[in-house]
Amino acid sequence: MDAATVGQYAKPLDTVHTLSYFSPLVAESLVDAGLEAGRMCYFASRSAAMGEVTAPVVAASFYNFNPVLIAESIPRAWALCSPEEIVAARVRGVDAAMRAVLGDRLVESSNVAEAADLAATAALSAAPDGRPLFAAHAGLTWPEEPHLRLWHALTLLREYRGDGHTGALMTVGLSGLEALITHTATERGFVADMAMALRGWSQEQWDGAAAGLRDRDLLDGAGVLTELGTEVRQAVEELTDDLALAPWEALGDDGFERLGSICHELHTTIMASGVFPRSAFGASWANEVWPD
Repeated sequence: MDAATVGQYAKPLDTVHTLSYFSPLVAESLVDAGLEAGRMCYFASRSAAMGEVTAPVVAASFYNFNPVLIAESIPRAWALCSPEEIVAARVRGVDAAMRAVLGDRLVESSNVAEAADLAATAALSAAPDGRPLFAAHAGLTWPEEPHLRLWHALTLLREYRGDGHTGALMTVGLSGLEALITHTATERGFVADMAMALRGWSQEQWDGAAAGLRDRDLLDGAGVLTELGTEVRQAVEELTDDLALAPWEALGDDGFERLGSICHELHTTIMASGVFPRSAFGASWANEVWPD
């Protein structure tokens, strides 16, 4: 096991966690708990583990969202539903979503229970130093059901990696918006229109940041990464992989391989379900397959 190998599996393993942001069943559970439909569900459900934090804290932690967009939902969400109630509603929604997409047979299988134990071993070995989102989620009570334990463990590992990714972006000097633009240019994330809409940036703001990236020779006139831009993005990913490695080392090669083999089936089933809108993502994302 090495950092590059772990990095190859990061996005496929993340599919189980990311289901919670795209399944309407999770949003329905959060609305039933008292939140407003729409972006508030995302901002509140992901940040609720930190308690009744302010909008600037959420913006700093999430990094590539327009702070103005976040301020439309936070802290108003806490007046509608307590963070504890939001956390519970999120778990209920994830339960419904996983059962709807994966089916009860797979959800209740011995393989999922085994995967939950393996992922928990990795997540519980992670140190919270310098990882605010991970630390907040690590302080939550673990769900009892194996499929929810698996989701929770992969959520912890995702936030652990995400905190490190933010540090890597800051190290190379990319702001949140610049990070979003350059990631879109790799075609491994959202297409530009979707990225702007979901992250709350206007065309004027996007164009202004893109002009700055061109001035730094990171983007060309067509919005394509230059050689330097590609090198910078590569440096970000390599540093992110390095910073994300430690928890996985607790599994060893055999444990990591076994977790991957089980999650491969989950990933394939989720991707085939249509829960992720392929048109929202770039070509490289849509064509990405499970690592060999």
